[in-house]
Amino acid sequence: MSVSGLVSVALFLLAATGVSSFSVTTSNANVRVKENDGTDLSCSYSADFGSDARVEWKFNDLKGSQVYVIYGGKPTSSYSGRVTMYKSNLRFATVTRRDNGVYDCEVSGNSQFVETRVKLTVLVPPSVPLCRVPPSVTTGKSAILSCHDKDGSPPPKYRWYKDGVPLPTEPNKISAFKNATYKLNPDNGNLEFPRTIKTDSGHYVCESYNDAGPAQRCKGGKMEIRDLNTGGIVAGVIVALLLVGLLVFGLWYANKKGYLPKAESKPKPSVVYQPTSMYGGGDEDDGDFKQKSSFVV
Repeated sequence: MSVSGLVSVALFLLAATGVSSFSVTTSNANVRVKENDGTDLSCSYSADFGSDARVEWKFNDLKGSQVYVIYGGKPTSSYSGRVTMYKSNLRFATVTRRDNGVYDCEVSGNSQFVETRVKLTVLVPPSVPLCRVPPSVTTGKSAILSCHDKDGSPPPKYRWYKDGVPLPTEPNKISAFKNATYKLNPDNGNLEFPRTIKTDSGHYVCESYNDAGPAQRCKGGKMEIRDLNTGGIVAGVIVALLLVGLLVFGLWYANKKGYLPKAESKPKPSVVYQPTSMYGGGDEDDGDFKQKSSFVV
């Protein structure tokens, strides 16, 4: 069978099975460009959409929100003057680090809707990272050293140095670091010590790096691991007990000398006991006994 015959058969099978040939493609799905330079995001579609095909571009930032870049064939207000569309392609006059993200080219026509995706990475060299190193940690306690670079794009990775020596990400695989207790996360820049030991003392420096420019280091700082000062704790307890004792003695002495005001005591009500007469009745005084008659023998 000839080539034309095979094409005819293929088209017949597509029509018979209802499989659509509508397609939207890009010539570069991963665009990388330096900040403040211009760039193009390509998008092309098959003729099946018809002459009235509608093309729109949407931007999905790194935080998950989505906005229109091209709507109704024109740039939206936030992109006006900086973005244009020629044919179905998207052209940036300049890009900034805020343009980092994913762009969807959506084409609709003849009751069909198809899209393709382009990732744009704006290249920004690292800046000097912000490092936090605790100056003093008690032996056996945990410690976290942090490092962050807010400017680099793509997001930088991180390295830590102790006394000028680079710390490996997986110390257990290197004989010289098998006794190390730290955990290093190159993605977020944290250097964590679950339980510090005396040999963890040293001067620590962090470095941020990506492929957009030279790496940058922070000034860093010295971390000293100290043993628990039991002598100081005992001395503190003794001083506290002495102070309490002096306070109690002072209150006792002041009370003894009458320097403290005394609480006024209320007099108790007096109760008079009046016995009742064993001869009751009449107007006679119950408390006197008078002879009423004589006794003659």
